Amino acid sequence: MKNESQLIFSRSDKRIYRDGDKLVKVFETNYSKANILNEALNHASVEETDLNIPSLRSIEVVDGKWAIVLDYIEGVTLQQLMDEHPEKEDEYLNLFVDLQLTVLSKKAPMLNKLKDKMQGKISATDLDATTRYDLHTRLDSMPKHTHLCHGDFNPTNVIITSDGTPYVIDWAHATQGNSSADVARSYLLFYLAGKKELGDKYLKLFCKKSDTAIQYVQRWIPIVAASRLSKAKPEEDEFLRKWIDVVDYE
Repeated sequence: MKNESQLIFSRSDKRIYRDGDKLVKVFETNYSKANILNEALNHASVEETDLNIPSLRSIEVVDGKWAIVLDYIEGVTLQQLMDEHPEKEDEYLNLFVDLQLTVLSKKAPMLNKLKDKMQGKISATDLDATTRYDLHTRLDSMPKHTHLCHGDFNPTNVIITSDGTPYVIDWAHATQGNSSADVARSYLLFYLAGKKELGDKYLKLFCKKSDTAIQYVQRWIPIVAASRLSKAKPEEDEFLRKWIDVVDYE
């Protein structure tokens, strides 16, 4: 039995503990075994790149529940640093974008295709058939790439160690696909966190550094919003639906 004093994160379907130099992610019994093993495979696939990520140690059964065991990375999240040092916002945002560009420059051919995952998630929404058709059509028309996409790249998933080394964590949603889809998701995550101005600044900075047209990333936003809608928190629902108007960016 895990000691609750070691608990560092909890939600309805999983609990995350620190056990010395290990991080143990314990999933509830109703969590799909296939999804747990896929998450471990995602992590192992990304580990084959030269990115700084925690090492996967094992997959275990803890108190009758499946668990993924990783290295524990000592440090603070980039989000904590941004909150504690608002005067360094630009510095931290530059670090965030540079790190994302590094991630997106990598290949992990074992990962699922981003487009396939998004098509399935759009189909799983309660959007009307016409809207789903428009979204599927738009997604199918977007350029097919094979860049490493994190799927949840935001400052809470970047840990900075005491010597300043950044580590990227939580590869559960990793896929291979179009970089701009991952950028559109990060942009929405800033908005969902109530950081609209920072999200706008992030998008402009990323597009400048990568020489990407903002309009191109914007074309992904309704698709990404729809793909998140199928498992959105109740408080996110209305916001995401506002973005799912595919006519806006035509």
